[in-house]
Amino acid sequence: EKKLKLEEKITMLQQQNEELRARIEQNTVITRQLSEENANLQEYVEKEVEEKKKLSRTNEELLWKLQEGDAVSPVKLPPASSTSFYRCSSENSSPAKVRTLRR
Repeated sequence: EKKLKLEEKITMLQQQNEELRARIEQNTVITRQLSEENANLQEYVEKEVEEKKKLSRTNEELLWKLQEGDAVSPVKLPPASSTSFYRCSSENSSPAKVRTLRR
């Protein structure tokens, strides 16, 4: 009787062991997928940061050119109150667009 109970316990423990092995395999697959997704997201963020830096440099360069152009240009621009600048949302993946409206 004692031997029978021990055999039942061994069988139960073997089943639990198999279930745990299956869960470990499943977790390993999920971990690999998440690691790959994380690496892809990090790469995406790095590209976005570089694009933002590039756009910022371009913006600074354009502002500098605009200011320098005003300083040496014989043509007078209308007062600042009649000129408006609009920038596209950063949610857009396209570069920021600047346009001037005159009244």
